[in-house]
Amino acid sequence: MKKQLPSLMTMLSEIIATPSISSTSDVYDTSNQAVIEKLHSWLSDLGFQCEAIPVPDSNGSQSKNKFNLIATLGSGDGGLVLAGHTDTVPCNENLWNSDPFTLTEVDNKLYGLGTTDMKSFFPIVIEAIKLCLQQGLDKNTNLKQPIIILATADEETTMAGARSLVTQGRPKARHAIIGEPTNLTPAIAHKGMMMESIRIEGHSGHSSDPSLGVNAMEAMHSAMTSLLAWRDHLQVKHQNPLFSIPVPTLNLGCIHGGDNPNRICGVCELQFDIRPLPGMSIEELRNEITQWLKPIEQQYPGISLNVNPIYPGLPPFSGDENCEIVNIVETLTGQKAMSVAFGTEAPYYQQLGIQPVILGPGGIAQAHQPNEFLELNTLQPMIEIVKGAITQLCL
Repeated sequence: MKKQLPSLMTMLSEIIATPSISSTSDVYDTSNQAVIEKLHSWLSDLGFQCEAIPVPDSNGSQSKNKFNLIATLGSGDGGLVLAGHTDTVPCNENLWNSDPFTLTEVDNKLYGLGTTDMKSFFPIVIEAIKLCLQQGLDKNTNLKQPIIILATADEETTMAGARSLVTQGRPKARHAIIGEPTNLTPAIAHKGMMMESIRIEGHSGHSSDPSLGVNAMEAMHSAMTSLLAWRDHLQVKHQNPLFSIPVPTLNLGCIHGGDNPNRICGVCELQFDIRPLPGMSIEELRNEITQWLKPIEQQYPGISLNVNPIYPGLPPFSGDENCEIVNIVETLTGQKAMSVAFGTEAPYYQQLGIQPVILGPGGIAQAHQPNEFLELNTLQPMIEIVKGAITQLCL
């Protein structure tokens, strides 16, 4: 190590104190640059070769200075990626019992925005590697495969960071641990996520005479009925007992239309989400939606109906339960690999030829809500898991 690194608690405090919110709303969206710079500094001091790579932000521009970080110790064509996202969701500070940007310990719990999901993973990994180095790891003699730390942008919104890595074809590695909150139990499957929009344009007019217009809201009523019938069709056709909810889901999330009770509704928009199971194709699902809704325009002459993705969509993930990394972490944790309900960047690492497993401290039940916390007694077990994986895969 070039110089003394901060303690684990200091690193945790500093990374939580550094805002890195990603949001599809420009009002809340911020850069993650300061977090990337901290990680760059700490990992450089450990001897890593670090590269900060600009990526488009949630709104498709460079205006908010979003970055990925690839930090590599050692060389080789295998290696272990320790991966996480640097961003958090927005927060309602007035609903917190403490400052969400100040790491606060109460009753053996560490409170702060990103403690569980999932900024704490990076100081934990750095602490584990620091201990390995102190215990005699020499990258020039002992390290047979590289250790790669991967920190991404905008996982909570568009997955822009992970998608840009696929476009660039990097990093190259064989295994990955993605440190999302799984209560220290490995996970090898999750559903995908699609967010779609239906916009129907009719023609407004005086409500006293329906013939003066074409009511977009009435057409949307029929479109919603078709969507729910399609959902029933999907749930009969696709089932997977690995998941606690074994069918794909479709949720009608929000609807906006019209402007006054005495005007025929001229425009109506519905936004909904779909959670496809592994094996279901996002592109095929979008084609099916179009086909199921096609009769609506014939039923309501004069409307236009357009279906558009709100963002590209997250593919479902299904890993190999017999691969080396899964066997290793099952042994290290004493837990059989499971599925999780939430989405991660795992499908993108698969596209890079990497075998990922999802494994981290904390639980998803604490994420995305006021008073997010990480239990203090989960830090050391996660450090030992990371050390064990490095020992078996890189030494």
